Amino acid sequence: MTSLAAPTVRIEHHPQPALGIDEERPRLSWSLAEAPAGYRQGAAEVSWEITAPDGSVVDAARDVVETGEQVLVAWPGPSLAPRERAVVRVRTRDADSGVWGPLSEPVVAERGLSPADWQARLVGPGYDEGRGLDRRAPLLRREFTLPPGPAVSDRPVDAAGSVGTVSTAEAASPAENASSTEAAGSGEVRRARLSVTAHGVAEVEINGVRVGADELIPGWTPYQDRLRVLTYDVTDLVVPGDNAIGAWLADGWFRGRLGFEGGSWDVYGSHVGLLAQLEVTTAEGTTTVVTDGSWRSTPGPLTRSSLYDGETYDARLHPTGWSEPGFDDSTWHPVVEHALDVGVLGAPDGPPVRCVEEIAPVSVTCTGRGTYLLDYGQNHSGRPRLRIPAAPAGTVVRVRHAEVLQDGAIYTRTLREAASTDEIVTAGDAVEWEPRFTVHGYRYAEVSGWPGDLAPGAVVSRVIHSDMERTGWFRCSDPDVERLHENVVWSLRSNVVDIPTDCPQRDERLGWTGDIQVFAPTAATLYDVHGFLADWLRTLASEQERFGGVAPVYAPWVPARSFWSPEQAIAAWGDVASLTPLALYGRSADRALLERQYPSATSWVDLVAGLAGPSRLWDTGLQLGDWLDPTAPPEDPIKAQTDPHLVATAYFARSAWAVARTAEILGRVDDAQRYDALAAEIRAAYQGRYLGEDPMHDTQTAHALAIAFDLLPDDDARLSAGARLAELVRAGGGTIGTGFAGTPVLTDALSSTGQTDVAYELLLGRTSPSWLATVDLGATTIWERWDSMLPDSTVNPGDMTSFNHYALGSVADWMHRVVAGLEAVEPGYRRIRVAPRPGGGLTSAASRQITPYGEATVSWEISGDELVVRFTVPVGATAQVDVVGVDHVEVGHGTYEVRAPA
Repeated sequence: MTSLAAPTVRIEHHPQPALGIDEERPRLSWSLAEAPAGYRQGAAEVSWEITAPDGSVVDAARDVVETGEQVLVAWPGPSLAPRERAVVRVRTRDADSGVWGPLSEPVVAERGLSPADWQARLVGPGYDEGRGLDRRAPLLRREFTLPPGPAVSDRPVDAAGSVGTVSTAEAASPAENASSTEAAGSGEVRRARLSVTAHGVAEVEINGVRVGADELIPGWTPYQDRLRVLTYDVTDLVVPGDNAIGAWLADGWFRGRLGFEGGSWDVYGSHVGLLAQLEVTTAEGTTTVVTDGSWRSTPGPLTRSSLYDGETYDARLHPTGWSEPGFDDSTWHPVVEHALDVGVLGAPDGPPVRCVEEIAPVSVTCTGRGTYLLDYGQNHSGRPRLRIPAAPAGTVVRVRHAEVLQDGAIYTRTLREAASTDEIVTAGDAVEWEPRFTVHGYRYAEVSGWPGDLAPGAVVSRVIHSDMERTGWFRCSDPDVERLHENVVWSLRSNVVDIPTDCPQRDERLGWTGDIQVFAPTAATLYDVHGFLADWLRTLASEQERFGGVAPVYAPWVPARSFWSPEQAIAAWGDVASLTPLALYGRSADRALLERQYPSATSWVDLVAGLAGPSRLWDTGLQLGDWLDPTAPPEDPIKAQTDPHLVATAYFARSAWAVARTAEILGRVDDAQRYDALAAEIRAAYQGRYLGEDPMHDTQTAHALAIAFDLLPDDDARLSAGARLAELVRAGGGTIGTGFAGTPVLTDALSSTGQTDVAYELLLGRTSPSWLATVDLGATTIWERWDSMLPDSTVNPGDMTSFNHYALGSVADWMHRVVAGLEAVEPGYRRIRVAPRPGGGLTSAASRQITPYGEATVSWEISGDELVVRFTVPVGATAQVDVVGVDHVEVGHGTYEVRAPA
């Protein structure tokens, strides 16, 4: 008999250990890997121990919560005060037998500092730094003394994760440096926490050892409104007696060049700064070390640092031992204090940016003396790590990056004004080096100036992005379709470097709202993006407040030199405010996010209602419409087949519907009725204007939007629209005729109207424009245009020619739900649907999904004349079985197999 498993517990949406969080009463979720047949949770016992920084117990208790819920359950204990640490365990009870299961492993929730707790001041270099790329990234430092006593810990610091330059700072293991329990035998030091943020990007060292493994902290937010604080357990890094703390600072998003057409410098300010507060608790009390006027500063060895252009590091300028005690900083400059409103400080909602993988080149080709072309086999976001042999001091090794080759060389025109070049000037010794404050989008690298032969493994690529947990996997009998799915995965991974971006490589990398709006459901299938996108949606709401309710085309907003204006309301882009929170709710069941974003959603829809007026047709003003429709000329990506105001009105209707559903979930009955009435008025106006025979209304995108957004008068009209959509696809030779607005709903529109066979024709088509045509041309990510690379393998001459954009990869979600047949039909996957729809000659397919309740799977294969479907339902969830040829049933947790005629 299957036993009841110990739960796996989560704190809100935070990774473990959850340090420095803002929530006073964090919600708990848990999943169970197994349970006896018929098990139903009747209650949960939550036990906790809350301690102060000195280790003293503030509260220890347990509470039995009579609930069947296991996702985002209310905190049963006392509210956590700043700095307090709760260690929590959970067990569950069977509702029928009354039997308790085993206790979970402990998880940690620890509050960070409140605004009133901050003693630190924002400090920056106290000398003239120069302007633009001429600025050398500064170093800041200070020494401090702790009461004498035994060593903090006799455990060695693990240097295996070393990141940085010339072994000046070795990264402590994240497992060691973020322990969920206090170290035993720590001598007189009981706890040490570092809270840090910056204007710019920072990396901190204590006693010569890098703090944590996070990159580009504190990330990109509208700094005037919100500045993230990162909290680190540094108990193992401080020692009794003399200590030193130091920080690298660079421009990052705060004052580095941002945006296209030359971009803008100093968007948020002209001075970088560090805010840090180190609190060390010993038997004698607490020692607090803060950034203030006592710190020292100097220009560092990073002589050039830019997110777009890359870095130059001069090893000859590196001050050895600068972040260790006893270093002579007498020639350094005093720092300058800058004003900062501590009310904008807060913990991040999402995971940090980290190096998550290393890729070795699949080929290395010598193209000249000291020059090599490296192919990593995969387009990705990252940066190189070089192991350079000893060479004469002053040797310059340069690495340039590109997504594609032309004529056997890297092709950089598509990067526009992003130099994407890293350089090191050696000091004479062998050196291991990696840029610190830049990320590139690339598959290929050109290395020049290399001393001697470039040995295998000498230049690896470190994949860098927000460290989210993967939740969705797909496989099938066609390896090219599997490759397409992984292309979508890699494009998502490449475009989540702190915010959801359009592309990772050129002079842009902005938080384009339309891209993530259409892609969010797919993103939430493939990865746990809830915290990541919840954090970014705060930014969106903040920018809306600045711009009168308009959700701008990208957030955070960066001034543009072209026609872009933050006051422009653009359909499909601005609709991220109303549609994306609801999409995330469908995956997570988190009502709190809907509640928080509700003003953002309603302000957007109300604004568009004012623009449309009594006609309810949004038919005025600039619209991007079905952006990058495959018929649009390279120089005019806005020139689509479909009427852009049809797209705008369709999205207006969808957003009104979405706000009505959100209001309904939140119990706002009057609002739900009001927005439902508005949606009905827009649908009626749409039917009166756009269901005629105008060629710009008779396109793949027009019919797909009308079907997917429920804009048609009845079921017969839906079926007719589906038939016409299929007719248009086949008239186009089975190719795709949609851009950013139409593509994400195209296959769903077909499969939901009885045209699944035509949807498979699109999925498996190999004539451009199509998904597999890009695979045939060697794509390892999703492209911005259907023809970013032309059939003759030359690059499209247009400016919008990224080879790493996720929007057109939204089909991956349909592959999970329809091809494999695993779909959530209640928020948080509490109820799933098992409904595979084989077709296209595929003989098998499978989806695996990590849900809030645990792992759900569906797989099918055709064996002879029989369809065999196997599926797993996680504990706490149920499944509707909708397999053609099998009676529809609903089942609880467990593993099942059904068979039907193929």
